[in-house]
Amino acid sequence: MATQEKRRDLRFVVIGAGMAGVLSGIKLLEAGYNNITIYEKADKIGGTWRENTYPGLTCDVPSHSYTYSFEPNPDWSHLLPPGAEIQDYFERTTRKYGVDKLIRFNEEIMACDFRDGQWHLQTRSGISDRADIVIAATGVLHVPRMPAIPGMDSFKGDIFHTARWDHSVPLDGKRVGVVGTGSTGVQIISALSTRAQKLVHFQRTPQWIMPVENRAFTEEEKASFRNDPELLKYMQNEPEYVANVERFTNAIVEPDSPAMHEIEAIVRQNLEDNVRDPELREKLRPNYRAACKRLIFSPDFYEAVQRPGVEVAIGGIDCIEPEGIRGSDGTFHALDVIALATGFQADQFMRPMNIVGRNGVELNAVWSERPRAYYAISIPEFPNFFMLNGPNGPVGNFSLIDIAEHQWHYISQLIDKVASGECREVSARPEALEAFDRERIAAAKSTIFGSGCQSWYLDAEGVPATWPWTQDRFREEMAAPRMGAYELV
Repeated sequence: MATQEKRRDLRFVVIGAGMAGVLSGIKLLEAGYNNITIYEKADKIGGTWRENTYPGLTCDVPSHSYTYSFEPNPDWSHLLPPGAEIQDYFERTTRKYGVDKLIRFNEEIMACDFRDGQWHLQTRSGISDRADIVIAATGVLHVPRMPAIPGMDSFKGDIFHTARWDHSVPLDGKRVGVVGTGSTGVQIISALSTRAQKLVHFQRTPQWIMPVENRAFTEEEKASFRNDPELLKYMQNEPEYVANVERFTNAIVEPDSPAMHEIEAIVRQNLEDNVRDPELREKLRPNYRAACKRLIFSPDFYEAVQRPGVEVAIGGIDCIEPEGIRGSDGTFHALDVIALATGFQADQFMRPMNIVGRNGVELNAVWSERPRAYYAISIPEFPNFFMLNGPNGPVGNFSLIDIAEHQWHYISQLIDKVASGECREVSARPEALEAFDRERIAAAKSTIFGSGCQSWYLDAEGVPATWPWTQDRFREEMAAPRMGAYELV
């Protein structure tokens, strides 16, 4: 690595102050860089944990594993971390490492143009900036997907996307409809099943549910975590969780493996053992393989959906009327509140900002077929522009924090090529991306994600867009860039 005395004084711009943007700031400061600005479009940090505040919000990665490796947290309240605690963790960490001083809030990057050897950036408010290196830490699930349901504007009650939850709207004793059956919809049903007078889960496609425990940590346990750094470190890499992740990620790439058949047996048994009514059980039974869609982890969804006043409505929605929702079968559901748990546009990444690389190459043109990047990090003709959790990375397979830390280790080695003066520009070669994409697409089609269901993992051509190999291979690839795949100018 280039010594601080001999390296170039680089100017960095980081786009986004979520988990990955905060990580970037911490790592750049740690490496001795200080000419850094993080632009954040919102008024505080947090990314998805800032945007999502719906009732029941919980991460499905164990609390102690959902932390930066260098910043364990002894004070998690439960085995699975609640959203508000995750947001608080990132805010504390941002202050502790001085990253808060680097952030410009309420500044959305609208344009990013590479010319004369630098990136020229423009914010919505009119600020202009330049950078030698740009880190795109914009996240994956940040542009809400609004459904096109006829009559949405006619509803007299309160209606909102779950990523724009309106906490001024009362829920207790109300008639609530939840549209969507992903993790968000499942968590909201669990949270509101004891609060709403009537709760209707509008289900287009049922989900396989993996049972999981989510007990509270005792005060004695938290005291032990605070007083024993080795125990706390052990909890971050708890062997049973690590082994389960490895089995799961290996099963994904081998759909006919014993590990995948074991997962399918567990979720089928969970349904059989925990839903008493045969008719409801069949409503909740998917017709696709487990993990084809992102597997849902829940300790209590089947219990919640069987409570008095909770109903599962199948068959689709015909329209929204002033007083509620009419199903495709003609059934009318009178409602006071409608929550749209309809997910996000997972193919957006940095868009809608206009990004123009070398020689006027536009990202929208490069990505007209599908978003693509060499190992999810670099795009040909976009020099010194690096992504964290970019397209075709292991989103949905592993902990996003673990992914981002391994990607940063890789990116830092590319940055060092520029800082040391070995080159002024570095970007993936077109032929390297083409070869990677051919291999990735072929592998993706044979994963469980390509086994015949519709999901947000699929691109516009129906090809799974996520990482199609094992966790071990990801870590091996992130250990060091293959410099022959990069163009150094």
